[in-house]
Amino acid sequence: MIPIFDKVENKAFLENAVKRFRERGIILPTIKQQRNPELIPQTIKEKLNNVGLWEINPLNLFRITWKNEPKEKGGLFGAPNFIELPGELTGVKARIILLVGKWFPTGAHKVGAAYGCLAPRIITGNYDPTYHKAVWPSTGNYCRGGAWDSKLMGSDSVAILPEEMSAERFDWLKNEIGCEVIATPGCESNVKEIYDKCWEIRRTRPDCIILNQFDEFGNSAWHYNVTGSALEEVFNIVKNNNSNIAAFVSSTGSAGTIAAGDYLRTIAPHVKVVATEALQCPTLLNNGFGGHRIEGIGDKHIPWVHNVKNTDVVAAIDDEYCMRLFRLFNEPEGHKYLKATGIDDETINNLKLLGISGVGNLLSAIKTAKYYEMTNDDVIMTVATDSAEMYGSRLVEQTAEKGKYSDFQAALDFEKCMLGTTVDYLKELTYIDKKAIHNLKYYTWVEQQAKDVEDLNALWYDRELWNTLFMQVDKWDELINEFNEKTGLAK
Repeated sequence: MIPIFDKVENKAFLENAVKRFRERGIILPTIKQQRNPELIPQTIKEKLNNVGLWEINPLNLFRITWKNEPKEKGGLFGAPNFIELPGELTGVKARIILLVGKWFPTGAHKVGAAYGCLAPRIITGNYDPTYHKAVWPSTGNYCRGGAWDSKLMGSDSVAILPEEMSAERFDWLKNEIGCEVIATPGCESNVKEIYDKCWEIRRTRPDCIILNQFDEFGNSAWHYNVTGSALEEVFNIVKNNNSNIAAFVSSTGSAGTIAAGDYLRTIAPHVKVVATEALQCPTLLNNGFGGHRIEGIGDKHIPWVHNVKNTDVVAAIDDEYCMRLFRLFNEPEGHKYLKATGIDDETINNLKLLGISGVGNLLSAIKTAKYYEMTNDDVIMTVATDSAEMYGSRLVEQTAEKGKYSDFQAALDFEKCMLGTTVDYLKELTYIDKKAIHNLKYYTWVEQQAKDVEDLNALWYDRELWNTLFMQVDKWDELINEFNEKTGLAK
């Protein structure tokens, strides 16, 4: 039975949570407030004026939104943060828009997905912050967001991530959050090793609750409602009389963000939803396997929460192209070259807002534009989950491996990896293709992770199930308001 968090399950756990939140002054924002921060009470906004964006302060739960003012401290709210990259850079006529995740607390939107997993458990008595520890299995940003959320919600946490992830992730978790960190063997695509560690924890640590982004529908429900709404608002800002939302592009790490494509389909039924993955591990494209360097994408399986029936295209991106463009976008010689080609200063300065997976999404958007021969009336929307700030060590590693970045290398990278993007390794999915991808869930989730085959079939055949899963946030908001009333802090 797929869990729906719509009623209180354990009153004792709930009472302990209420007491903990009352003692520590913790107020939970509703999903509506994260979608529309103008609904946040003025008293809370006034207090946020003196709070840093990443500060361990419960008030910052109200900054889990795409609409934070882009300031390190004291910012409030405005329009969603986004950038548009010009055709001079992308080489295509279609307009490519990226939502910017840098201005979330922790520097990535995964803090919202994690909120969608933990908060519903707390308000329904399925999690006692005075006893339980939240376990966040992840390939990077999700465990960072989850550990931060846990800290603000008065709970301890455990982060599980592959040992080959960037040093910045490990340092922050240990030194800033004080989180227990477990490093599993391998890189981005070694997700099974993470799952194996979760089973070990289930057997040996009864105080731990696993919040697995790959099978937690709170992840996709949060993105459907909050990210989907932000994309719609951005489109309304940038559109002209002839504009249409032609495509939404999302890497399929946990398949949470791609749920925003399900939302966009409700306002633009023709939209092409494009799933991005690494060419070195082409699971959706070719039932493939392997390791890769596009941090933030976990592979070798299909996430339980991925509504495959609503995915139209799969595009596989070479991780070498991502690393080369990441250098072009962030090295001084790269900036110098781009400026010499006529790229404006504002665009060049904005390139640091793309992390490695953001570069992958950009390349996937370019492939999509070329494949469908899109024009300047077509708007392709995608996401820069995090920024270059998360990957400084990768630039150091690239320099050590390949030498100092040069003007000549910048020219090669721009021509080959950006303007030379082709439509190879892109597949437009038929109904049978989609069902074949969906069926791959069986081997991970039924055989290895103890899911019911009846639920697997329901995720394909039940037309109302996905809508129910996405819209459970309305009940969450009712329960959040009731919870805040119980703490006595809502007033």
